[in-house]
Amino acid sequence: MKKRITTILMIVLMTVMAMSLAGCGSSGAATSSADAGEINGGGSTSVQKIIDAVGSEYTALNPDVEFTYSGTGSSDGIKGATVGTYSFGCSSRDLKAEEKVNLTELVFAYDGIAMIVNPANTVTDLTKNQLAKIYTGEYTNWSEVGGVDAPIVVVSREDGSGTRTATEELVGFTEKLKGSATIKEGNGNVQTTVAGNPNAIGYVSLTFVNKSVKTIRVDGVAATVENVRSKTYALSRPFIVVYDKNKIDNATLSFLDFLMGPDGQDIVTEEGGITVL
Repeated sequence: MKKRITTILMIVLMTVMAMSLAGCGSSGAATSSADAGEINGGGSTSVQKIIDAVGSEYTALNPDVEFTYSGTGSSDGIKGATVGTYSFGCSSRDLKAEEKVNLTELVFAYDGIAMIVNPANTVTDLTKNQLAKIYTGEYTNWSEVGGVDAPIVVVSREDGSGTRTATEELVGFTEKLKGSATIKEGNGNVQTTVAGNPNAIGYVSLTFVNKSVKTIRVDGVAATVENVRSKTYALSRPFIVVYDKNKIDNATLSFLDFLMGPDGQDIVTEEGGITVL
């Protein structure tokens, strides 16, 4: 009888140990589980480098998930998230009151809007008032703002661009853009245009600035990460993710958790954004 009881106790003990080891194995997994599926985002081109990099890292950790992001402009991203074209949308401007219906907003980074000129341009500093007069056509020659005697070539963004909307609101020329302004889609196209014309001025996300252009100070303050973070640089804005909580799937929710967590925020920094953590 004692031998039988001992055998039963050994079996119970071995079962408990096996269950304990299995539990330890699952808790030590390198990544959290996410449902297999497709994550389809879209919207602001200003955030694309960050979102693509986060998506690449996320899918490397979760190979059963397919990730795509379409840089189609902030307004399209907000609309796509509202109607369900996108599982999440991105905006590089604050949402309008009518756009907030049924949408949940997450600020995942901050950005500065850099005013850029060709490296050959001698102008280094402009006030917001001077910028407004340039973009509305009141100033047409660089000599009017301390530069050489040459026409100012104004480069702006397309309708629906979050960068354009934010710049117009922050500088103060909403709906008064100079009629002859050169319109370019995407930060990259604006930067390329300015880099190729010594008389051009444009604006891009701080994450896009490289040595092909020169940033100018606004009201005496340079467009740097430190000045955006300290809120001393006037042309600063949030990067926002939006989604409909009634339509979002588990895979997308898991991705957004990753974006807002330490690993995702590290990628924000690596790609030139300013973290919220």
